[in-house]
Amino acid sequence: MDVEFAEADDAQWAEYDALARRAYGQPVPDITRLGPYADRRVALRGGRVVAGGMAVLVPQWFGGRPVPAASMGCGCVAPEERGGRLAAHLARERVRAVQDQGAVLAALWTASNGYVRRLGWEAPVPVFSWTVPTAALTQAADTMEITHGDTTQLADLRDRLAGRWNGPWQRPAWWPAWQQERHPDLETYTFAEHGREPSGVLTTATQRTPGGRQLVVHDFWAADAPTADAMLAFLGRHHGRVPTVMFERTGLPPGPVLQQRLANVGTATARAWHPWMLRVLDPARAVELRGWPGHLDDEFVLDLADLDGAGFSRHTMSIGAGSARLAPGGARRGRTADVTLTMGQFSLWYAGGYRSPAAAALAGLRGEDSVIARLLAATADREPWLADYF
Repeated sequence: MDVEFAEADDAQWAEYDALARRAYGQPVPDITRLGPYADRRVALRGGRVVAGGMAVLVPQWFGGRPVPAASMGCGCVAPEERGGRLAAHLARERVRAVQDQGAVLAALWTASNGYVRRLGWEAPVPVFSWTVPTAALTQAADTMEITHGDTTQLADLRDRLAGRWNGPWQRPAWWPAWQQERHPDLETYTFAEHGREPSGVLTTATQRTPGGRQLVVHDFWAADAPTADAMLAFLGRHHGRVPTVMFERTGLPPGPVLQQRLANVGTATARAWHPWMLRVLDPARAVELRGWPGHLDDEFVLDLADLDGAGFSRHTMSIGAGSARLAPGGARRGRTADVTLTMGQFSLWYAGGYRSPAAAALAGLRGEDSVIARLLAATADREPWLADYF
């Protein structure tokens, strides 16, 4: 194909911005907002920009440690160029570029789930937004001090809470300004027991709806159940002016946070969104850099799909003393693999997306249930959640 790929200069990026407006059918403001912080790649045909995308290199928390990762977004191909696998070629170029800069993982949000799955990405968890009548939240007790607008301790608090999950960003210094530009009416509240350090942070904005207005929750970070109760009670006190509260697709961790606190769960409505997807770019480095449960001491022989998808290669993974190592070969001659995984399955396992051997078997993992259960225990101590949309 007579297309070349390049790191975009400012003029090419402006050309790509115009192309994206045409391809998406609407402006894509993050192309310019995140451009200064991103790796920017374009495809050129005859010097003209025909496709592109960007990636921000932001670590993600896995196993309690930040792992070098690239969040890939705002990618598209000119409508007249579609159908020739240009998107797949561009994806490979974008991945190569972020790997050269140290990323061992790549995450993205996309409506083209089936397409990117064929390129090696997999979705660790379903994603929903929730809408609840504001009055349904008023029954929770409120015993905490609430502070508006004080963000001095938020970075450390968010990182501490984010480390409990697999997938959240270790948010960079430019994150607050980016969010404020995206949502000019964004408000931040911190929650703390009287005389203690904050244990929760909530960010909200107001959105117009056909029926009036609703409160939109963008961040809901709670260290414990009393903090979550206080945060929900605070939201409920808006019921006199705002009839509904909508928790954004990134605004609640997975799990029954709402369901356990509503007298009538039927008052909540859920909307399924396209999920975030993860791809492990360098399995050995990704295993080395994430955190692992300190009590585990185990070894597995894995048949792992090659990165190019051409076949499977034998690896041995050893876990012990809070660390792990994935090395090629190492198994006794003639020994069959304990578990066989595609790269998509490996990425989903890495994120803690398999919660049981039965779920793993339905997803296609091959191995004995008892061995799969041991393998899942290595990453299932934290659930997957990506709390940023890009």
